[in-house]
Amino acid sequence: MPKMKSDSGAKKRFRRTATGKFKRRKAFRSHILTSKSSKRKRHLRKSTLVSAQEQKTIEKMILS
Repeated sequence: MPKMKSDSGAKKRFRRTATGKFKRRKAFRSHILTSKSSKRKRHLRKSTLVSAQEQKTIEKMILS
């Protein structure tokens, strides 16, 4: 049986932290920024962690 391939899109979007969690970028920061407030755009700049429910799914996509 052939090897499982890891998801190329997931590899580009997620980074593993030292504790084993996954970091991700926030959505809604790519275009139509004129209608969004400065405060909203500022908060979207920071990266955040993947939710606990999605952790196992992303691990499977990257490490398969």
